[in-house]
Amino acid sequence: MNYILFDSDIRNSLLPFTFTKPVADLRIGILTIREKWEHYLGFTTSTITEGYLEEKYPMVEMEENILINASFCPSKKLVKKIKNLSKNEAIFKGDDVLAFYTSDFQEEVDFETYTQIEFEDELLRIKNTWDIFSVNDKAIQQDFELLTKDRTSQSIPKTVQAINPERIFIEDGAKITFAFLNASSGPIYIGKDAEIMEGCVVRGPLAMCEHSTLKMGAKIYGATTLGPHCKVGGEVNNSVLMGYSNKGHDGFLGNSVLGEWCNLGAGTSNSNVKNTGGPISVWDESSNANRYVGNKMGVCMGDYVKTAINTSITTGATIGVGANVFCAGLTPNFIPHFCWGIDHTTYQIDKLIEDTANWKAFKNEAFSDMEKQLIRVIFESLTSNPS
Repeated sequence: MNYILFDSDIRNSLLPFTFTKPVADLRIGILTIREKWEHYLGFTTSTITEGYLEEKYPMVEMEENILINASFCPSKKLVKKIKNLSKNEAIFKGDDVLAFYTSDFQEEVDFETYTQIEFEDELLRIKNTWDIFSVNDKAIQQDFELLTKDRTSQSIPKTVQAINPERIFIEDGAKITFAFLNASSGPIYIGKDAEIMEGCVVRGPLAMCEHSTLKMGAKIYGATTLGPHCKVGGEVNNSVLMGYSNKGHDGFLGNSVLGEWCNLGAGTSNSNVKNTGGPISVWDESSNANRYVGNKMGVCMGDYVKTAINTSITTGATIGVGANVFCAGLTPNFIPHFCWGIDHTTYQIDKLIEDTANWKAFKNEAFSDMEKQLIRVIFESLTSNPS
């Protein structure tokens, strides 16, 4: 069977992250949503997403296909039902379609003609940007069980003090030196070739993906995820770094989500609680309005964002794709895409591509022509039709 993950209208609630990737390629827990589905299904997947993303994330259609709503994370029971789908059958959870069977000749799908199967069990779902960190605890726990079942961890080094060591899993090539790991409140997963340097203090749940690094003296509270090739120092609490991003120095990051290829200058900190302790408003690009999201919210930062040293990010901030942030005092609540500073000056696209190439070189990563062209397309779209 051919499995295709589709964005659904939830994509608009997950901006700015979904400007540069499909919903399926967002990371929560240890794995991306796509990686979770492929583990459960035992098959690779393709994607239905926005037209400008199709070259990088193509759809593969065959005579028989099952389409899956990528905003939902899989469970063993759901995957079993999906694998048993037949023609003209669809699985729903309330008003939301989870998965349905389709053929390559079907131009449109009318669910009124389908047998609708209700799925009643609870599922992890990402509907808003802040869900990525607020349900990250559950996501790490689920992925930890999935990835470590019937496997043996590498030994915890003798210089490391560990609480609840049976909930600590260390992949091949990982290095840990004179650190303190407390897995009593959630598991700690240390990925292949990751490193925890001297003096780090970690309280789970924590997910460190391959080649990620905790620098000396870092203080990490769960539930936190460091995607591949991330480098983190200072203090971090309940945050997700999607991958290839740095918070390499002192400063606080809390209740936040960083996209890929972001860099926080030394001393950059964000506020995650208002002085009043009251509800926090967050800019919602799908409605061009502020939404109140509770009383704890940090920053959501799109891909390719950089901040200058000592940047102070206001409570509930949203920073658009490709922004270069520097200012005196607190940042605004919303910083537009490809902004240079905070005064709506545009970060010129050729300069952004040149600078991004420099950052990629630090991590020995290639900067493909396809990615450069994708950045240009997004730039033209967002700067000619700013939010």
